[in-house]
Amino acid sequence: MSAVRALRAARDAGVRIGVDGDALTLEAEAAPPAAVLDLLTLHKPGVVALLRSGSDGWSGENWLALFDEHAAMAEFDDTLPITSAENRAFACCVAEWLNRNPAGSPPGRCLGCGGSEHAHDALLPFGTEQTGHAWLHSRCWPAWRANRKDAAVAALAVFEIHETRTSP
Repeated sequence: MSAVRALRAARDAGVRIGVDGDALTLEAEAAPPAAVLDLLTLHKPGVVALLRSGSDGWSGENWLALFDEHAAMAEFDDTLPITSAENRAFACCVAEWLNRNPAGSPPGRCLGCGGSEHAHDALLPFGTEQTGHAWLHSRCWPAWRANRKDAAVAALAVFEIHETRTSP
């Protein structure tokens, strides 16, 4: 069992969990089952990491809640099969991670290859005014975008959020 599953088991048992330094704080209406306490003890470092906010301001718990919310909406509101619903939720999480972790570069340099702008090879802005632009040659964008998506997938995998593989 993982820290994610331990956290979910505690939540399912009605336990509210917080972090105080390196310690977990637990609140519940009734004493949690011993099995839940054992899981939290076994996976304490991972649970603490899930509850702490990252550089994007979100904790693992926030990412899991976003995934669960989007999966539930897709499954119940849009009547998608669970695999399709989870894949849609995963795509939403990837998009949110990319938005919360913008990549910017100074004007005049391609973030993909490091080259400068030329009359035949213009630099194009990707991103928003609010977070800044990543300047890229159009030929550099596909590889840069693939690398950014790979970074999002790796970051979300830490929280066991991933695309569901379907059988051929």
